[in-house]
Amino acid sequence: MFDRDVWQEIFNTLKTNKLRTFLTGFSVGWAIFILVMLLASVNGMQNGFVGQFNDDATNSIFVRTGTTSKAYGGFEAGRRIQLKNDDLEYIKQTFPKDIEYISARYYANATARYKSETGSYSVQATHPGHQAIEKTLVTSGRYINEADIVNKAKVAVIGRKVAEDLFKKEDPLGKFVEFNGLPFRVIGIFTDDGDDNAERRIYAPVSTYQRIYGNTNEIASIALTYNPNYDLTEALDFSERLEILMKRRHKIAPEDQAGLSVWNYAEAFNDISSFTAVLKGIGIGVGFLILIAGIVGIGNIMVFTIKERTKEIGVRKALGARPSQIVNLVLLESVFITAISGFVGLLFAWMILAAIGPMIQTPAFSNPSVNLSTVITATIILVIAGVLAGLLPAMKAANVKPIVALSDK
Repeated sequence: MFDRDVWQEIFNTLKTNKLRTFLTGFSVGWAIFILVMLLASVNGMQNGFVGQFNDDATNSIFVRTGTTSKAYGGFEAGRRIQLKNDDLEYIKQTFPKDIEYISARYYANATARYKSETGSYSVQATHPGHQAIEKTLVTSGRYINEADIVNKAKVAVIGRKVAEDLFKKEDPLGKFVEFNGLPFRVIGIFTDDGDDNAERRIYAPVSTYQRIYGNTNEIASIALTYNPNYDLTEALDFSERLEILMKRRHKIAPEDQAGLSVWNYAEAFNDISSFTAVLKGIGIGVGFLILIAGIVGIGNIMVFTIKERTKEIGVRKALGARPSQIVNLVLLESVFITAISGFVGLLFAWMILAAIGPMIQTPAFSNPSVNLSTVITATIILVIAGVLAGLLPAMKAANVKPIVALSDK
């Protein structure tokens, strides 16, 4: 393999057939380039899809209601379903081992005023568990706690943008802000990476807002996280049981998704995984088809080269060259062309991804990249491709009879 004369001969052959070598090498390099870029694109789409769910815990479930679309249990269609505090307690008591965190959600809008500054913001009134469900990062102060819920305290956790709008450079903690004319004390400030709109939100105790709006016990929706040790099957089974019981509780047809729906992030991630797996399979298939075309090209050039060197091979065999030496010569030449051209394609793709990948950040496509395993796999493919491309020509060269080769014109 490290015979200097062998490598000199390989380089001489490549120099003699520059155009054919370039075109063949280009086809292999292009195939690897396309393969890497396709896989990086699939990873980019997967990153984009997953990034859209980054604001919430990946084991989240949301219970939402609407207007029934079907008559059921003696009730006509068009009935408005309303969740209440009792529904939250019912879920907690029915599924004590399945639930990790749970919170009601009550939505409102507030015109906030602090000194001369005003602004309009959305309010989510929640329970303490909501912080873990939505992965709210409190950078200063604290989140809502159970004492706030029990005491119906007028306290608020405000987003970073709200703090900047109302307080400018002043520290908001402990200050009182008017929400629709009612004073609330700021107990915390939170941030939300990659979502400025979320940072224009205000969190408050759900019991406080229920009291403000007519001592109601109504809630808009329920958010919860299930046992993090559950696999996909267990997660889907839990959300199915939850949906069945909640629809039975509110006299809703089992197939009526308009009246009540239970949305499980596990379903979304399962769909995304299946979709990206298909895309990745298509990408690998297209890349391999292009690579096969390159292999065929290398095989053709090797066959042509051997035909031109038939007499030379005959002389070698007449002088005592073993078939294995002839095979080694042809295979080394094939692997060399494949490896060099493939690595050039691989390097070019990696340079493009390294340069522009981090700058691509959209909801549907984010940071296309390839991991180390992909690079290693591509390297192994290159070596195997080189061996396959040169195998048949090498066997043909090894079977050349000296007497026939010497008589070749």
